[in-house]
Amino acid sequence: MSTVETITQTLPSLTLRNQSDQSEETKKTEPYKYAHLLPVFPKDEHYPPLTPFEHVDPGLRALSHPNPRSFLDNATSVIDITPRLGSEIRGVSLAALDNAGRDQLALEVARRGLLVFRDQGDFIDRGIDFYREWGSYFGRLHIHPTSGHPEGAPEIHLVYRDENTTYNFELDDRIRSTVWHSDVSYELQPPGLTTFFLLSQPKSGGDTIFTSQVSTLSRLSPQFVAFLKTLKAIHSGFEQAEFSRSGRRGGVVRREPVQNVHPVVRKHPVTGEEALYVNRQFTRRIVGLKLEESDAILNFLYDHIDRSVDNQARVKWEPNTVVLWDNRITAHSAILDFEKTSARRHGARITPQAERPIPALDGLEL
Repeated sequence: MSTVETITQTLPSLTLRNQSDQSEETKKTEPYKYAHLLPVFPKDEHYPPLTPFEHVDPGLRALSHPNPRSFLDNATSVIDITPRLGSEIRGVSLAALDNAGRDQLALEVARRGLLVFRDQGDFIDRGIDFYREWGSYFGRLHIHPTSGHPEGAPEIHLVYRDENTTYNFELDDRIRSTVWHSDVSYELQPPGLTTFFLLSQPKSGGDTIFTSQVSTLSRLSPQFVAFLKTLKAIHSGFEQAEFSRSGRRGGVVRREPVQNVHPVVRKHPVTGEEALYVNRQFTRRIVGLKLEESDAILNFLYDHIDRSVDNQARVKWEPNTVVLWDNRITAHSAILDFEKTSARRHGARITPQAERPIPALDGLEL
């Protein structure tokens, strides 16, 4: 029996009511619409180490456009979620954007950090080939070393939880489930513009929170920021791999783990903005400092990220929502507040890699 078949048998089926008769007797049970996008974990799937590549951010092309926000001209609503981070947009079809529109989108994501597009059913239902084409426009698609993916589509990272299965949230030994991170920051060239959408979500809960790492940096004193710019830190994927090898999260490691050194403060290649680039999930130690010194600085920065609600934005999911964010200047965390319900949370992430992080301090050697 395949993994998809196994998971499908454990899923509660969707129940739809006939519009002409809402009685219990006329309920119709239909198969899950997105069963073809359920996670699989092939045990024989292995990939060689990633190799460096040259990345040119599409947002750079939009800088020379006479109106770099013209892709929003027909929007029916553009609302800033917070002054510092995020905009919610209605009336724009992502699937219909031409190349110029995609370039402008990349620039807008870089400037706002986070864009939430509602009513994107056409985008979501175009399927795997479209997801690949879409993501490849913004960079080389990343294949996650441990997560589930749809059958035959390792480039699509999936998150999944229901009342029977916990492929992503297995945190019963912790008080809270919030884990701030920038996706796979342990890679030599971590992701840039990322696209994510839920195929199924709880009626309540399961939100995603984001924080602006530009804003968290800007709240620190200039003297401290100047010091942080001289530092670089180790980001590690080893712990994530060991978590999977222990039998959890599908139990596969399809590419051997790596660790890489990145600047503690990085510069965005398009906007030039500087952003804090550490996260509690993957950053392990500041290079050149003694352990206690490194821990003191990193824990201070982690606490600052955790507690700076004035730098954060919260996305409440509704059907057919597509969210894009810039991993270079934001961090995020899912919120596990629906674990006592029978709700399913099933999401897909398209994750193009970007450039190796650029140090904010000129001349800092990595």
